[in-house]
Amino acid sequence: MIRDPEQLQALVDGVDRFVRDRLLPAEAIVEETDDIPADIIEDMRQLGLFGLSVPEEYGGLGLTTEEEAHVIMALSWASPAYRSLIGTTVGIGTQGIVIDGTPEQKAEFLPQLASGGKIASFCLTEPDAGSDAGSLRTRAVRDGDHYVVNGTKRFITNAPHAGLFTLMARTNPNEKGAAGVSAFIVDADSPGIRFGRRDAKMGMRGAHTCDVIFEDVRVPADRIIGGVPEQGFKTAMKVLDKGRIHIGMICVGAAQRILDEALRYATERKQFGQPIANFQLVQAMLADSRAELYAARCMVMDAARRRDAGEKISTEAAATKLFCSEMAGRVADRALQILGGAGYTKEYVIERFYRDVRLFRIYEGTSQIQQLVIARNMIKDGPRVL
Repeated sequence: MIRDPEQLQALVDGVDRFVRDRLLPAEAIVEETDDIPADIIEDMRQLGLFGLSVPEEYGGLGLTTEEEAHVIMALSWASPAYRSLIGTTVGIGTQGIVIDGTPEQKAEFLPQLASGGKIASFCLTEPDAGSDAGSLRTRAVRDGDHYVVNGTKRFITNAPHAGLFTLMARTNPNEKGAAGVSAFIVDADSPGIRFGRRDAKMGMRGAHTCDVIFEDVRVPADRIIGGVPEQGFKTAMKVLDKGRIHIGMICVGAAQRILDEALRYATERKQFGQPIANFQLVQAMLADSRAELYAARCMVMDAARRRDAGEKISTEAAATKLFCSEMAGRVADRALQILGGAGYTKEYVIERFYRDVRLFRIYEGTSQIQQLVIARNMIKDGPRVL
C-alpha cells in the first residue's frame, strides 16, 4: 500500500542520489577494507534508513511493506553490504518488537533503533540448529525476576556492531521442537556475552557476522517479547515472513544493478567489428535476465501488498524469497558470461556481485526450506476450488 505517492517518490529519489553520490564511489573501499566508512554510516542514520519499518510514533518512517520495497530496491543497486548494515534493524532484529512487543517494550526500544543509535540483530541460528530452527539448544532458565541464558548463536549478522539482540531461547525443556521457545530482547553489552571472530566469508565484505556466546547472561523476565513465554517461534515465523519479502527486494535491486552493468558492457564491447549486444546469443541472455527480473519485481510487489492488506502470506513470502534469490544468481551468472574473461576479474563489479548474491539463497531460510514451506502449505490448504 502506497499512502502518498509524491512523498514516497521524493524519498526514493533521495536514496537514488545517495546511492550514486556516496555509496557507489565507496564500494571499492568497502571491498578492500571490509568496513563501511563511519561517515557513510552517519549519513545513513541522518537519512532515516535505520527506521524505515519502525512506526512514526516511535521515531521511524513507518513505511508500509510496499513502500519499503521501493526504497530497498533503490538502495540495493549499491553493494549489498550497505543494505545489510541497516537490514537487521529494519527487518528481523526489530520486527519481533514491532509485531508482538508490549507497548512498554516498543516505547523503550524502538526509538533507539529507529535513530540508528542502536543496531538490532536476530539470534536464532546455532552451530547445530540452522534450517532445523526448532532444535535450538540455547537455554533460558527462570531465576526469580530474571532468566539465565546459556548457549551459542552462529552467523549472526551485524553482531559485532549490535546494541540489541532479539534472542530465541528454549524456556521449557519439556517441550520439544518449537513449542518451548521464547523470544527475548537482550542488551548486547550484558555481562556474560562474548563474541567470536568475524567470519571470513566468500563475499559480502563490509557486512559482518560472528558467533555470539551467552554464558550465564541474566535477562529480566519482562524482556520476553509480548510478555508471554513459549511464543517465540510464532514471533520468529512472523518476522521471517516479512524478512523473506525483504530479501526479495534486495535481490531485485542487486539484479537490476548487475543487468545494467552487463548491458552497458555489451553495448560498448566490440567483437567482429560490432558491439557484442548485436549478437543474438548475448541478446538471449539479456532478455532472459530482464524477463526474470520483471517477474521477481512483480512477486515482491504482490507479496508486499498482500501483507499490507493483512492477508496470510507465508506461502507468498517463501515463493518470493525462493524465486528472487535464485533469479539473482542466474542474472549474475549470465552477466559474468556476457563479460567473458573481463567478468572474472576484479576490475569489473560483476565478479563481486556474483559472490555477494550467492548468500541470498542461504540466509533467512535456504531455497530448499522455502520449497518445503510452499509445498507443505499447499498440501495443508488443498487444491483451489474453481
